Amino acid sequence: MASDVTYRTYTDKELTELLKSDDDKAFTEIYQRYSNILYRFAWNILENEEECKDAVQEVFIWFWNNRRKLQIIALKFYLLAAIKHKLIRAIQKSKRKEEILLKRNETSISYMDNPLELMELKNFIIQFKEGLPPRAKEIFHLSREEYLSNKSIAEKMQISEKTVENQMTITLKKLKHSLRNSFICCLFL
Repeated sequence: MASDVTYRTYTDKELTELLKSDDDKAFTEIYQRYSNILYRFAWNILENEEECKDAVQEVFIWFWNNRRKLQIIALKFYLLAAIKHKLIRAIQKSKRKEEILLKRNETSISYMDNPLELMELKNFIIQFKEGLPPRAKEIFHLSREEYLSNKSIAEKMQISEKTVENQMTITLKKLKHSLRNSFICCLFL
């Protein structure tokens, strides 16, 4: 078993794998790494210390209880999506529902104007791309980073244009699903 110092050096992916094998120190490191981020996210919506603490605690309890079956691409965004879903349920049951929603609408900002959010989105897409099979990864790269047409990609890779179209359709559906589950749903209430 690694020391606590070692756990701080682990990547999110390594911690997630350790967590699936019931490693409570990996869970503790994940909690230490992300609980304040989740709390700040909750605070921006609820502005109530006890409700925020409860929401974060419930997310981490759920996270531990479901650790073996989690499918996580980007841990931070997964946890942010979890807290967002928890907050939606909490707001629906809250006596302050109208007050919270009214305040949220008044203070809404465009996250795409925020360079940090944009950078995190780019990093998410990079992580997503790294998880693709080699051919899908190359097609995605040529299409979205080198801006080649499907025809040019097909010629370059010596495959049919239809194969390129199919691969991009599948990849973009996966990306959309991953974004919906891990990131975009965290941005807006």
